[in-house]
Amino acid sequence: MVGKKLKHFEIEELLGKGGMGTVYCARDVRLNRRVAIKVLRSDLTSNRDRQKRFLQEARAASAVTHPAIAQIYDVDEVENTTFIAMEYVEGQTVSQLIAKRELDLLGSVEVALQVAEGLSRAHEANIVHRDIKSDNIMVTRDGHAKLLDFGLAKLLDLQEESDLVGEIQDLTHTKTLPKTLPGTILGTASYMSPEQARGREVTQNSDIFSMGIVIYEMATGELPFKGETPLDTMHAIAFDEARPITIVRKNLPPELHRIISQCLRKRPEDRYQNAGSLAADLKDLKRDIESGIQRSVPPEKRIQRWLEWLKYSMPFGFKGIAVAAISLILAGVLIFKATSIGTLFVAVILGLFAYRYVRNRKNRMLKRFANEVSKFPEVRTIVIRGDQVTVVVDQAKAKTYIRINSLIDLMNKKLYFGSRIEAAVRDDLSSDEFQRVIRESGVVYIRDDVVMKSE
Repeated sequence: MVGKKLKHFEIEELLGKGGMGTVYCARDVRLNRRVAIKVLRSDLTSNRDRQKRFLQEARAASAVTHPAIAQIYDVDEVENTTFIAMEYVEGQTVSQLIAKRELDLLGSVEVALQVAEGLSRAHEANIVHRDIKSDNIMVTRDGHAKLLDFGLAKLLDLQEESDLVGEIQDLTHTKTLPKTLPGTILGTASYMSPEQARGREVTQNSDIFSMGIVIYEMATGELPFKGETPLDTMHAIAFDEARPITIVRKNLPPELHRIISQCLRKRPEDRYQNAGSLAADLKDLKRDIESGIQRSVPPEKRIQRWLEWLKYSMPFGFKGIAVAAISLILAGVLIFKATSIGTLFVAVILGLFAYRYVRNRKNRMLKRFANEVSKFPEVRTIVIRGDQVTVVVDQAKAKTYIRINSLIDLMNKKLYFGSRIEAAVRDDLSSDEFQRVIRESGVVYIRDDVVMKSE
């Protein structure tokens, strides 16, 4: 492509290759300026109806203007080559700055603030990024952050279901995956939201979660969710809580921890409801860091945060708080009001039965889970030890992973109290490891064709 001309853009040099195509540096001969040209993969634009819809989406994204969003100049097709002409941004990506340890606390908050403000502008126009990550944020030499590829991930969202058959066969060897319909996946594994990891609908709140991951990474130099394989990472995103940044790196402001925690909540409705609210909190935090003085939190905001803490600390949130309050009131009535011994005895017996029923609820749910998952033909064995469920399969495909983790997620939502149930899908056990697993305690299912070898 170097030396070729697309409309009035002359291709000068190769910049790099990505999941959706190849990026070149080019010159706009009309305006005599450098631009970045992304030439899209031919297989992504072979369907004419899909290509037409994508061009409409990309042109809609180009209408969003903000200093923190790399501008799209043109989207077109020349000689069966679909390309996008974008603002050429000189600088380094956030991931490069993190690797070189060139981002301090104030710089990290400043970059996050600029990107959150740009994100807010895009969300107001109903444009969702879908692939926010540190590689997609450039920081110019004068310190301005630019969010790249805005709206381009929509291209993968337009593929037909039939095109996916050969694309998502083995999730364990893939980092960036396409999403079309519920049950398939778009995004970069380490930066996905829980709903992306489970193949569900991607919304503006998904961008908020991914933004929280980037802020966490800038502040600590580490990713909040990590695994040996993309499957492990996606499982951690869906079910594990991130280590507090104040533990990973000392002396970070508690307010930054609170902001990141609100971004990284598992349920979309529990996160910041819009990027504007995130930007407002980041702006206040930046002011505190620059002044060196911690602002006093207004009483109404302090009460709001206290209620939020109760909501996420108690089982079932505010419903759990209500149940606990009613239980305390009833206990007080029974204790301080003149009540017969017989009534108290009956109340105690009923309470014990209720307690036993609730206490064994997790075991009953795990039994139902094992019965359901054992019907999957690819499942070889199921092992349950305490709160850890291990499902050994022939091959860990995306469909199997999503179905199993959806069941685990449903169980965790129904828990009254106690620790969450964790699950692992394994397809990497050697023959000896597998034999050792099925001989240990906790095995609740073994497929009929599995042979136990003599020791």
